[in-house]
Amino acid sequence: MAQATQQFQQTQSSKTHELLMWFDEVGIDDVPLVGGKNASLGEMIQQLSQKGIKVPAGFATTAFAYRSFIQLAGLEPQLREIFADLDVENVRSLRRAGQQARTLILNTPFPEDLKGVITQAYLALCDRCATGPYLNDELDVAVRSSATAEDLPDASFAGQQETYLNVHGIHGVLEACHKCFASLFTDRAISYRTTKGFDHFSIALSVGVQQMVRSDLATAGVMFSIDTETGFKNAALITAAYGLGENVVQGSVNPDEYLVFKPTLLKGCQPILDKRLGSKEIKMVYDLEGSKLTKNVLVPEHDRQNFALTNDEILTLARWACIIEDHYSAVRGVDTPMDIEWAQDGHTGELFIVQARPETVQSQKAEHLLTTYRLLDSDEVLVQGRAVGARIGEGKVRVIADASQIGLFKPGEVLVTSRTDPDWEPIMKQAAAIVTDQGGRTCHAAIIARELGIPAIVGCNHATTKLSTGQVVTVSCAEGEGGNVYAGQLSFEKQETPLADLPRTRTQILMNIANPETAFGLASIPCDGVGLARLEFIIANQIKVHPLALIHFDQLEDPLVKDEIATLTTHYPYKPDFFMDKLAHGIGTIAAAFYPKPVIVRMSDFKSNEYANLLGGQPFEPHEENPMLGWRGASRYYEGSYRDAFELECRAIRRVREDMGLTNVIPMIPFCRTPDEGQKVLEEMARHGLQRGQDGLQVYVMCEVPTNVILADQFSDIFDGFSIGSNDLTQLTLGLDRDSSLVARLFDERNEAVKEMIRQVIAKAKAKGRKVGICGQAPSDYPEFAQFLVEQGIDSLSLNADSVLKTLLAVAEAEGHQ
Repeated sequence: MAQATQQFQQTQSSKTHELLMWFDEVGIDDVPLVGGKNASLGEMIQQLSQKGIKVPAGFATTAFAYRSFIQLAGLEPQLREIFADLDVENVRSLRRAGQQARTLILNTPFPEDLKGVITQAYLALCDRCATGPYLNDELDVAVRSSATAEDLPDASFAGQQETYLNVHGIHGVLEACHKCFASLFTDRAISYRTTKGFDHFSIALSVGVQQMVRSDLATAGVMFSIDTETGFKNAALITAAYGLGENVVQGSVNPDEYLVFKPTLLKGCQPILDKRLGSKEIKMVYDLEGSKLTKNVLVPEHDRQNFALTNDEILTLARWACIIEDHYSAVRGVDTPMDIEWAQDGHTGELFIVQARPETVQSQKAEHLLTTYRLLDSDEVLVQGRAVGARIGEGKVRVIADASQIGLFKPGEVLVTSRTDPDWEPIMKQAAAIVTDQGGRTCHAAIIARELGIPAIVGCNHATTKLSTGQVVTVSCAEGEGGNVYAGQLSFEKQETPLADLPRTRTQILMNIANPETAFGLASIPCDGVGLARLEFIIANQIKVHPLALIHFDQLEDPLVKDEIATLTTHYPYKPDFFMDKLAHGIGTIAAAFYPKPVIVRMSDFKSNEYANLLGGQPFEPHEENPMLGWRGASRYYEGSYRDAFELECRAIRRVREDMGLTNVIPMIPFCRTPDEGQKVLEEMARHGLQRGQDGLQVYVMCEVPTNVILADQFSDIFDGFSIGSNDLTQLTLGLDRDSSLVARLFDERNEAVKEMIRQVIAKAKAKGRKVGICGQAPSDYPEFAQFLVEQGIDSLSLNADSVLKTLLAVAEAEGHQ
């Protein structure tokens, strides 16, 4: 084997270098020479190896090799004739031209000099990689196409040409290289170049031959150094499944998803914001007994139910994503979010980067224009999955089983299929929306839908059986991470709001947020942080289980409830960890979205009847005639049965602040009736590691009970700030139940008595040097009420997201007239 390397080195003439180069000889400036994919691999080997990034060794044929092949064989005139009458909008015309072009190239033999240098380089690569389990003279390699107009900042060309995995032996390598040359003229590549305005004959193709990473025995996937749906730049999204990564890229599986916060990761924290288990039903492995290079096999049930990556592996990949992004940003002189493919070797457990390219959708969006979609109507939800983008589309369904039927598709229809691959792109760009059974947020359908600006819902599992051709539907991706397909044609609106030149106000403008899934998208709205993050939404919608039912799981008597909780908490031997984990993920996501701005998190404020409605909640809750005025807020935290559950809330806050590094979180105590009660709560928090004043921890109190106003100076001695809850303060000041329709007409935050209470608490808080804001509904609903608050000198207004910009302008005007 060493002889092969020596022979190759001795024959490295200028002619050979014109035809072929090793990855470690090329860099990012060599895209015209070896294409975007190969130039990027060389760049990482040369510049990032010393930073811990591992990239498998390999070599690349050059653009000169491709052009020489085309010119010496006289193929260009024949190819031009094939494309002379091409109509890429006509699927049959496109297929005919593509087939003729590929056949022409495949029927033309490779020049002998090109065959010779590929042969010698492959043997040398076998020699170079002959270690451990790879001691053989027919090294398994991946043979990948790399076009010279590929991976540009505004056009990805991802998947346009072919890749061949588990290729071994010189005959197999030469055959795969030849097929890669021909794949410059796949149907999807022809269509994409035409759409993007690229000349077919100005682009050449390089072929990369790279040592295979044995991820068929481990895991692989895709990661982005940016949130793919919202463009939030401080998060890395990682997807993972078992086997070779092709299934993740193509969307053949629903992979695991992991979300990591980059700023505190780089400070040494462990900020895994979210982990979502994918079904991972199949995996691509080597076909060791058959005639194919690879095959798909079923994943054992036990493996499906476990995450494909450990926390340490997730954090390692996220750090690599940051390193790669930082390097390419420095090279390009502009922020460059990256789209990266990774693989894990099953023999050694090592992680490798096998591709990296600039992300081409979110990074190209206008930063000073906020575009939002909002449904104005509702109907039956037919199908649910993972939302791609934040748009809404509508049209008639067209269910297509496979690519052979794409000629049936009509422009403006909703494409529904199991999954897509690059062969589908000619019709994808004509779709009103796309819905797939399989795939995650980094699959082919998701990537292309984002690039085309088309709403898509992936990983729906049964869309092709639940939806029918001709059925009219509305596809909504504007409701968070979950996408919904609704029956019928629903009304919706699109709003575009310029964000440039907004005024700065003395009064801080904060935002109310309940759903963590919307946080990254809302973070683009100019504001000073979050004035109210509600735990109730996370508990009711993501946890769903009463915390005491988890703490006392073994004692639960209802077998149906116990089984349902067991299913939800499969991965948690100690059931209370499920509550703490999910709560920390939700709080952490909101805190990360607005970091380092303050995020005020209100501890749980369910009433006893609302807690009873949680799964397993009935045995742990009393029956109260008036739960609104009963066992809620602070009174639950320091004594009675809920005290143990409050510990889980404290542990979640502590994990967010300490493990994730999100020290911008400020816990807030609701419905605290007396200063003595407040002191007991603070002592309980300290018992669980949340000591006010330690590591900058502040604790706020809600101002919603008249005693909070009357004794504001005493509350100021034990809390760092107040947030006025105008809904409860109004009902308790006016002595009415805001849930009662009989007295609803009397409920008005603008009542003079309520305003007097607000005047007093603002004055008392400021006299004590404490921050005071408002998080109730009133300033979102009534501009004149916001103006009144500004006149009183309030420090902050926390508003519903749809009220932030209009209230900001109203506050600026009010401050200007003081």
